[in-house]
Amino acid sequence: MSAVTVAAPQTPRTIGRSRKVTTTDPALVRRAVKAAALGNAMEWFDFGVYSYIAVTLGKVFFPSGNPTAQLLSTFGAFAAAFLVRPLGGMVFGPLGDRIGRQKVLALTMIMMAAGTFAIGLIPSYGAIGVGAPLLLLLARLVQGFSTGGEYAGASTFIAEYAPDKRRGFLGSWLEFGTLAGYIGGAGLVTLMTALLSSADLVSWGWRIPFLIAGPMGIVGLYLRMRLEETPAFRAEVERSEASRPKVPLREMVVGQWRTLLLCMGLVLVFNVTDYMLLSYMPSYLTSELKYDETHGLLVVLGVMALMMIVQPFAGALTDRIGRRPVIAAGCVGFLSLSVPALLLIRQGSLLAVGLGMGALGLLLVCFTASMPAALPALFPTRVRYGSLSIGFNVSVSLFGGTTPLVVTALVGATGNLMMPAYYLMAAAVVGGVAVWYMAESAGRPLPGSAPAVESAA
Repeated sequence: MSAVTVAAPQTPRTIGRSRKVTTTDPALVRRAVKAAALGNAMEWFDFGVYSYIAVTLGKVFFPSGNPTAQLLSTFGAFAAAFLVRPLGGMVFGPLGDRIGRQKVLALTMIMMAAGTFAIGLIPSYGAIGVGAPLLLLLARLVQGFSTGGEYAGASTFIAEYAPDKRRGFLGSWLEFGTLAGYIGGAGLVTLMTALLSSADLVSWGWRIPFLIAGPMGIVGLYLRMRLEETPAFRAEVERSEASRPKVPLREMVVGQWRTLLLCMGLVLVFNVTDYMLLSYMPSYLTSELKYDETHGLLVVLGVMALMMIVQPFAGALTDRIGRRPVIAAGCVGFLSLSVPALLLIRQGSLLAVGLGMGALGLLLVCFTASMPAALPALFPTRVRYGSLSIGFNVSVSLFGGTTPLVVTALVGATGNLMMPAYYLMAAAVVGGVAVWYMAESAGRPLPGSAPAVESAA
């Protein structure tokens, strides 16, 4: 890829008598999108690795015995990281509104890479006993804390750089990075599963994907350190009496409580469906349906590749017809098609599993293509990073990240293998209510920001 020349920062300019308009710089926009997407890719590389190698991690870090108990323990450590995400959001979000988006995103990149890299260095349960799962939990908590400032910051960063009429298309590349990272992590695990024996995978092979996070973090940090601050934030600083806008945490929560509830509802349906398909289903295919592990992994990888192809086109569609219709279509789709899709998956044949998973993946694109542009548009510039971080992470912690653990427990308690479909349907109902109250933001300036256009003309 050719090097991109650093252009002058974007600044609002006055057009006509009094209307201020931000003319975006294409080079800066491309760099902002790439840097934000790479950070999301690294975050989800870890999630992909963790989800796809969950059965192996259960054998490495937890006492031998019941395989279901080992899997529950592994997903419990996975879910524990989400419990501290709201704390990370409360720290990094307001900090991003105080000192700038770029600085905070560089910090979260360092912490994410360090936490993931550390997992690859932890001794097994057989070597140090109970210290192994405790160290795994500590590393996951570091990851969760740093991730608390990642998605809200990355989506805010892209949204504040993008021209109003292309915010959906450009924001969709954030989730393109998510899928690329997940495919990278899951694909590496799939390759290792095919090439290594079970003994080698448990002994040392599982460490390789986590250790790769170190070099990835250095590259991501380099890209983020070379970015300019967003024009919306610089304009807010100029309007502020102090050198940086100071916003109390109370104003980000109490002053935005209605919007926060709306944000949490949208994030709930987005993340429950996301974690169900990308984190839980690989283990569901293997542990509950006794599906061949390698074939199951390849099916899910194929679904994610399909989602990557569709993602930018769906993002552009949200710019054309609006975010609300696309999100509403996803909610209606999950409500009506979750049961048929899971029944197809339970048939067990490669074609049936592929069709069922493909249907769920295409429905998920309705959210992955819309949310990176829709969520930042809920809040004004002054509190955007902070309020979005809090609302996003509280919802993810309560509902999204706990999805694999809750659904595994529900299936184990009831013996009903249709529980994943019912859980998806419940999330779709909540999402439908949220989208009903959501204002359309496509093609419009972000609240508190000047209109952003691609050229002065």
